[in-house]
Amino acid sequence: MNAIRTARLTLRRGRIEDLDDIHAVLGNPLATRFWSTPPHATIEVSRVWLQSMIDAPPDLSDDYVLEYEGRVIGKAGFYRLPEIGFILHPDYWGRGLAREALEAVIPRAFSRFPVAALTADVDPRNAASLALLKSLGFVETGRANGTWDLGGELCDSVYLALPRK
Repeated sequence: MNAIRTARLTLRRGRIEDLDDIHAVLGNPLATRFWSTPPHATIEVSRVWLQSMIDAPPDLSDDYVLEYEGRVIGKAGFYRLPEIGFILHPDYWGRGLAREALEAVIPRAFSRFPVAALTADVDPRNAASLALLKSLGFVETGRANGTWDLGGELCDSVYLALPRK
């Protein structure tokens, strides 16, 4: 998998050397507030997560760490196609970096994989992610209650899709 370069980011395959930076993101309660898992309590939990990203089969996955100014600040892509996922360390929110990353990975996924649509599963309280995805052309396809159990808190889902053009 080749790296993708944007104006400010390098999107590349994760490496075990990214562990400390990935843990800084996935261990951050603010970053993971609407993520699919609670904050990673230990670096070992992040190690397992990162290793699964590294080992993901390339015919099912197109996932990238986001490198900004020499530091990994998050991830964007498709751990399992066709569902998109992205997360950034809160220190980098509000700069348009998530948009920049998604504008790179979305066309790449459509060019590499024969998917009819890309999908997303978003906590309805995550207004920023919902707005970003909708601005990129994702449309709501449904909602469900109590779809995620995050440390004893049941969370809901908004489902979105971006059809292939």
